[in-house]
Order: sequence, then structure tokens, then C-alpha cells
Amino acid sequence: MTGVTLQKTIKRYGETQVIHGIDLEIKDGEFCVFVGPSGCGKSTLLRMIAGLEETSEGHIHIGARDVTRMDPSERGVAMVFQTYALYPHMTVEENMGFGLKMNGVPKAEIARKVHAASDILKLDNYLKRKPKALSGGQRQRVAIGRAIVRGPEVFLFDEPLSNLDAELRVEMRVEIARLHKEIGATMIYVTHDQVEAMTLADKIVVLRAGHIEQVGAPLELYRDPDNRFVAGFIGSPAMNFLNGTVVEGGIDVPGLGRRVTTQVKLPALGSAVVLGVRPEHLVVQMGQGGLKAELSEALGGVSYLHLDTPTGERIIVEERGDDRAAAGDIVDVTFEERRAMVFERDSGLRLR
Repeated sequence: MTGVTLQKTIKRYGETQVIHGIDLEIKDGEFCVFVGPSGCGKSTLLRMIAGLEETSEGHIHIGARDVTRMDPSERGVAMVFQTYALYPHMTVEENMGFGLKMNGVPKAEIARKVHAASDILKLDNYLKRKPKALSGGQRQRVAIGRAIVRGPEVFLFDEPLSNLDAELRVEMRVEIARLHKEIGATMIYVTHDQVEAMTLADKIVVLRAGHIEQVGAPLELYRDPDNRFVAGFIGSPAMNFLNGTVVEGGIDVPGLGRRVTTQVKLPALGSAVVLGVRPEHLVVQMGQGGLKAELSEALGGVSYLHLDTPTGERIIVEERGDDRAAAGDIVDVTFEERRAMVFERDSGLRLR
């Protein structure tokens, strides 16, 4: 197995540039997740690594090889798509071994590799079935198995769980995490779902409009985002943001109706800033304040309380325990000063 390096990588369609000079190193054996909103360029970047999209400028290395102008078949990668792309007239065993068969690999070698992959993916009981007799999760495991038998240097996953229901998505996340641990391959995974990113990745690459916003381990991005975009994208529910103005001794936050003190180095008095606090860091004070609870989403062990502020900004509070607020209650919220983050209003950069 081996790593992947992108150097000043650019992609253009005609005069429209969609990937803007990406520099990125993915280490050998790392599970790297590209995450971001629709249209951010994450699938395009993955397809450039696979060779399915031409690289306009820059270089892509897989290990020591510059693969920028190589055909996909020469790059040593295997890709798993959102759609399973299985041959309906072939059995699971035939689907998994078809690529090797087309390359003239001996039957005994194909059988050995297919059964080894089947054992890893727990597909031994389904090898003689055809795709129509499988569930969505089983079909996706077959598609992953087809990639495994090729023995690639790098596995590429393009939103492979998007077509599965919620329960199967959780199951397949566990399967893919277990697979990575077992075979230790370099894996690059594209998703718009930040929960998948947080639970699977060794390294997350947050993309927006063809640019990298931040790269880091999941908890590093969660705890120490560089800007408002990353802070709002990583974490579920998203971070709460409230407009404020720098005043003597802190930040005046109209949405909370008070001044908030902070140890952050603030800009000049009168500067516009944004205060960010995560839902789990807020504490509800019952029977006081001036925030009205519009909705309480009770999910069992946790509830998400939606509060309206006088400025029209929405606050979400995570509540646990037995004593929880209900829709219609008038409450206040408090939080530890060290939990709050402050961002420049215009640029979105975090103040530290």
C-alpha cells in the first residue's frame, strides 16, 4: 500500500475553474475523508485521483509514481461508486472476479482472491446468489469486494452509502471501518455527511468551492476550527452563531440580551464579530430570561431545544437528564466562557 500526494492540483472545464491549486498529502494506510457541501469539488477531486477526470495543472503522485497523465488502469486504484454497478446476470462470485478474469488471471488465483475477500466481507453464504437476491447493504459489500480482489494500492469511495437507508448506513460504516483496520490500505472517501466523516476518518479534508478550508483529525476540526465555515459544518447539530459587537470588556450580543466576556484577542471597539457556541455547551436556565422555546426534539437520551431570540436568530440547545424544557417555555441559556468561539463577521476567520 502507499500514500497519495496532490501538488498545486487544478481542474478547469473550459474557462471555468472548479479545483483551485490543491496541495494535500495522504499518508500510507491513512483513511482520508473529503467532506463538504454539494458542488464543493470533492467528487471531482476523487475522480482526478482515479484518472476519470483529467488534471488541468499540477501533479498527482501515488507512492513514488507521478500518475497525473496515466490511464486509470495504470494507477493502482480501485473505486467504489454510489451505485453498485453489478452485472445482474452474474453471481456474486462472478461479479467479484470479473475484472481479474478480463485481465487473464488464472481461475485458481481468481477463486483464491474472491474467497479471501468474501471472508473479510462475510459474503461466503451469498457467493452463488445474483444481485437481485441481495439487500442494498449486501450489494455494496459485493462492490467493495470487487475492489479488494484487484489488490489496489489505494481504495477510492465516492459516497458509497448514499443509496442505503439509515440503519444500513450505520451498519456499512462499521463494515468499512473494520475493513480499513483489517487490510490497512490507503482509503480516500467522499461524503457530504459529516457524521460519516467524523466516525470513519483518520484525516478530514473540508472543501468549499474547490478550495481546502482545513485539514485535520476529526476531533481537531471539531474542537479547533480555523473559520466559521468549518465550525458550522463539523458537528451535529451545527454550532450556534450569534452576531455581536466588540465593546469595552467583551462582546455585546443582542440575541442573548447581554455582554459576553471572552479571553479571545478582540479587534477594535465597534468591530462586528460572530459568537459561536455548540449546542452541547449551552445550559438551559428554566423560568428566567427572554428566549422562547419553539420546539423540543425528544430523541430519547437527548433532546434538542430550539429557541428564538429577540433578533430572530435561532439557538439549538442539547439537553439531557429528566428535567427538560418544553415548547412554549421561556428560558435563558448560559455557557462557560472558554467554550465560546469568536469569528470575524466578514471574513469568517476565527479570532484566537
